[in-house]
Amino acid sequence: MSYFLVNVLPKAHSYLRSKCSSYVVNCMKAYSTNWEPKEPIVRTKTIPGPKSTELKNQLSTVQSTGTIQFFADYEKSAGNYIFDVDGNALLDVYTQISSVPLGYNHPKLLNIFKDENNLKTMINRPALGVFPGKEWPEKLNAILMNIAPKGLNKITTMMCGSCSNENAFKSIFIWYQNKTRGDAGFTIDEIDSCMINMAPGAPKLSILSFKGAFHGRTLGALSTTHSKYIHKIDIPSFDWPIASFPQYKYPLDENVAENRKEDEKCLSEVQSLIEAYKKKDKPVAGIIVEPIQSEGGDNEASPEFFQALQKICKTNGVALLIDEVQTGGGSTGKFWCHEHFNLEYPPDIVTFSKKLQLGGYFHNSDFAPKEPYRIFNTWMGDPSKILLLEEIIKVIEDEKLMSNVEAAGKVLKQGLLNLEKEFPQLLNSTRGRGTFLAVNCSNSKVRDSIVSTLRLNGVQTGGCGEISIRFRPALIFKEAHANIVLDRFRKVLRSM
Repeated sequence: MSYFLVNVLPKAHSYLRSKCSSYVVNCMKAYSTNWEPKEPIVRTKTIPGPKSTELKNQLSTVQSTGTIQFFADYEKSAGNYIFDVDGNALLDVYTQISSVPLGYNHPKLLNIFKDENNLKTMINRPALGVFPGKEWPEKLNAILMNIAPKGLNKITTMMCGSCSNENAFKSIFIWYQNKTRGDAGFTIDEIDSCMINMAPGAPKLSILSFKGAFHGRTLGALSTTHSKYIHKIDIPSFDWPIASFPQYKYPLDENVAENRKEDEKCLSEVQSLIEAYKKKDKPVAGIIVEPIQSEGGDNEASPEFFQALQKICKTNGVALLIDEVQTGGGSTGKFWCHEHFNLEYPPDIVTFSKKLQLGGYFHNSDFAPKEPYRIFNTWMGDPSKILLLEEIIKVIEDEKLMSNVEAAGKVLKQGLLNLEKEFPQLLNSTRGRGTFLAVNCSNSKVRDSIVSTLRLNGVQTGGCGEISIRFRPALIFKEAHANIVLDRFRKVLRSM
């Protein structure tokens, strides 16, 4: 017996431990490549199901719930699939309004906060503007500046898309006034008048935006948002100019001349508005534009439009702000959508959020205020989100996800074009880049019916504009997922 205890049992224990460890490692390897359902699972007759409905009733006692579609189970959600509390697993091509780059519960992201140093970074959240951690300069340079748009050497971090645009406007106004003021300091009149919201300290400047745009819901950003009335009604807005954004006819290759005229008309309107607001003593300091108008209906414009828009800005001494809050992060096939446009110069400012986990804007030195506290808030971003972004960028590079976006997007776009031909009475105007795609429906009632019926068939998507369905899958969305979406989409269209 003693021989067994001394010689046999320890060896057996060691052997079993090594085998179990090997088994666990192999399981993790398998998990890293097969970590989601093979296809959608729908268990309830309605979505939201009974458990979601009960939770919605509970929440409604303390919070508005009119926008809630269902309650998710984020412990079970995996890869491209979002699970709800009723056991439904939906193939998610909406991804939290285009905010989930690597799907749900990606194994690489799950490991980040197992590191004690990273955990402390999350727990001890600093007021970054005054007490940043010792790692902050290195993290900004190694991570955010590593993905900076070409030609922009400064970064201002924020929390969300709205506050990114809001503070970018402030940077533009400060830049514009610095050009006017030169090296002179603030006058007593400017200092006193700004405290009662009067000129010259509170100058009458404006930001030009476009019809159909969405740039956020804070007051300044909301003045440049023109996608849906419900976002704006009852809220005071600035008297700022609003130009028409191109409304193209599709297919693009069959409507080249007409769409070129649309570009010219809109650009002429931009120039006219700049001149008109100068005469109104509300000069345009900056122009804000989305590479693809997202919330407003996935309206796109040509590279030639953006090139000409930049020339107008340069000619008139106006800053160009490109809002990449929804388009940034890779889903158009390039990390920044404006890279498709071959602009002669870098944009003056590029805002971001969503897939990048935190908000902020890239800019050059001209748009960095000299005085402290002019662009400031308590958090000024979140270091724990930078840790997530660091791993996200590694996965994008290691797994060549930009190439994956191109391949999956090609399948999805061609499939939508085929569905257009098969159901011309229901669909038209497929458009977009990479997997950042949309298609129009015959009317808003049809669009809403398709979106809700797709959900019941296991595909979570979303609407935009009046009649469009938008597709915003994660970067790990593959050709096989595209085929599932297209098969379910065809089934829904046939039922209609």
